Amino acid sequence: MIREKIILLILTSLFSFTAFCQNGKQAIEANFNERASISHFRFLASDELMGRDPIRPEIDAAARYIAEQYWKYGAKEITGANGYYQNIPFRLSSPPSMGEVGLGDHVFSQGDDLLVLDGPSLTGAYELVVLGFGLEKDYEGKDVQGKIVVTNVGAPNRLSPSDLFAAGREKTALAKQKGAIGIIEMYNVPTVPWALVSNFLNRTQLTVDNNPGEQSIPYIWLRDLSNTQINAIGKGEINQAEFNIAGKVNRSIIGKNVVAVIEGTDPVLKNEYVMLSAHYDHIGVGRPNAEGDSIYNGARDNAVGTVALINAARYFAQHPPKRSILLCAWTAEEKGLLGSAYFAENPLVPLNQIIFNLNIDNAGYNDTSIVTVVGLGRTSADHLIAEATAAFGLEAIADPSPEQGLYDRSDNVNFARKGIPAPTFSLGFTAFDDEISRHYHQPSDEVDSFDLDYAVLYWKSYLLAAENIANWSERPKWNEGDKYEEVSKALYGIK
Repeated sequence: MIREKIILLILTSLFSFTAFCQNGKQAIEANFNERASISHFRFLASDELMGRDPIRPEIDAAARYIAEQYWKYGAKEITGANGYYQNIPFRLSSPPSMGEVGLGDHVFSQGDDLLVLDGPSLTGAYELVVLGFGLEKDYEGKDVQGKIVVTNVGAPNRLSPSDLFAAGREKTALAKQKGAIGIIEMYNVPTVPWALVSNFLNRTQLTVDNNPGEQSIPYIWLRDLSNTQINAIGKGEINQAEFNIAGKVNRSIIGKNVVAVIEGTDPVLKNEYVMLSAHYDHIGVGRPNAEGDSIYNGARDNAVGTVALINAARYFAQHPPKRSILLCAWTAEEKGLLGSAYFAENPLVPLNQIIFNLNIDNAGYNDTSIVTVVGLGRTSADHLIAEATAAFGLEAIADPSPEQGLYDRSDNVNFARKGIPAPTFSLGFTAFDDEISRHYHQPSDEVDSFDLDYAVLYWKSYLLAAENIANWSERPKWNEGDKYEEVSKALYGIK
């Protein structure tokens, strides 16, 4: 008798879960407005927004549009935000008109083997002090007052492109605090070619201004792939550098994360949040292609993800799940994951109440039968995502190109580092092949070159994946042994 009751209970549970999933899919199908979704898509990837560069004024039009959709569909403002915006103090720093640094008998030149990334102009000869990676412990017993600090680029275990920028900002602030008048990081990361770095960074840079109104110190990268220069300084063979940096221009602007919340229905679980996120910026206007098109519209990267958030606002406002939903459209992802990093350090809800981040970022797609989930296989919620994509005829696969380090190159990593399970729900790709490269950061990344039938299935499966997680009776967690497992236990107070 007991055995029969157990079997009946299991069958009832399975039936209820299946019915729940089916009802979720049916509700999504009934609610989904394909024409409106594609209209959002066309506007966000239109020439009028000039590629949504976060340093151009058109980015504000994109932010207003997203906020307007949140309001129209019924998503609410978050306490502590400025309406639907989390304002971010940014500083724009342009390359110098003249940039030279002399070390010994070698003169480094801007764009060739020197990049002046931030700070004012600087001329004259200054004493150098080598400080390892330039971390707090490296300053012990060192006098850097009035000197130039010289460090390796990045930090131990922080050598991804986004890590280099983040670590550099932290080290620059620390060097200034310690009394240094400038900081040089020796670029010695062979995995990322200097030519690629120089092409990307020898232009106006955007950083978070952690001390609004205060001048930064000069922040410089020198190419030193063989560690020749830093070793010579460390041995005392080179004691000072001659600087001729002129024409630096820095100014402040305000960036905007576009954020909203939809309260959950469960009296207890509504205090937990599932964060749905995507960056809405792109790279703006650049070199014209063969057809003369110079606007990099960013349909794949990442207007398609931004539309997913707008659709989530519409759907969850009408069908709120048990947990609350955070909608976060990040700015300045293309400038070094800046918008999401700012939220992670200045959260509008406590981070230990955010139990999952289902992020969207994209380079493109080469297989419309799949969704590539960067981070699949790392959390206990994997099956909920796979079931959602399967409901719409798509297969969820794990990252096929781990050598690209994609997990650490998108906004999700800023929350993973805090302990929040955070995969990225990407368009289907099986490799970084010519099809991906054809549109990635190219003027051809437009809605007219996008398979819109696939976009609809992608948007719908994202909604169902988010709903599955927001209604799940369990809290998602990192799989045992994941590198973020311990910091996650600390965040959520798990023994």
